[in-house]
Amino acid sequence: MIRPLSGRVCIGSANAGRAKKTVERVDVSEPASISTGIAARYARAVFDLSRESGDLKALASDVAALDEAIKASPELRGVLTSPVISREEQGNAVSAVAAKMGLGAVVANTLKLMASKRRLFVTPQMVEALKGMLADDAGEVTAEVRAPKALTKTQSEKLSKALKASTGKDVNLDVTIDDGLIGGLVVKIGSQMIDTSVRAKLNALQNTMKEVR
Repeated sequence: MIRPLSGRVCIGSANAGRAKKTVERVDVSEPASISTGIAARYARAVFDLSRESGDLKALASDVAALDEAIKASPELRGVLTSPVISREEQGNAVSAVAAKMGLGAVVANTLKLMASKRRLFVTPQMVEALKGMLADDAGEVTAEVRAPKALTKTQSEKLSKALKASTGKDVNLDVTIDDGLIGGLVVKIGSQMIDTSVRAKLNALQNTMKEVR
């Protein structure tokens, strides 16, 4: 089993008389399957604790706020994934973020625990897992949507209705702005991908042209 956890790396010059400086590092390049498994375990613990205490509504609010903060803040993403920030510094940073955001005790304490275990780098995956668990509990599904610009309220409502008619469930939209798209949308529900973007059509046309040659 691969265990690329924290280790010790000594940095020094070739001169024997100079003192060596020791810094703590952590390898965050674990295989995706291992990272996903770690994130899923933390997510399950957070979800179960919140459900037992009757705080799923509060958890949903915390998850949405944390998800938005991670997407919007490069500084926060840096704290979560930096291999050189110490455990103590990461713990202090996430505690300050949790307090400022008003996150509940379950999520805040879990982040502190993850910092002590050098597991903060799986926080985005834990958030995604929690979003799925919350949606399943509410009888909903989440559609990951990539769009060239922000959707209007009318567009969001029409898309939600169309997806509900297709899936038979209420659909939450998780919209990401992708400047590389040329019109249209890319929608993913579970393993199902629906690509209506112009770029996808152009790529398909190019592939067809290559086959003709």
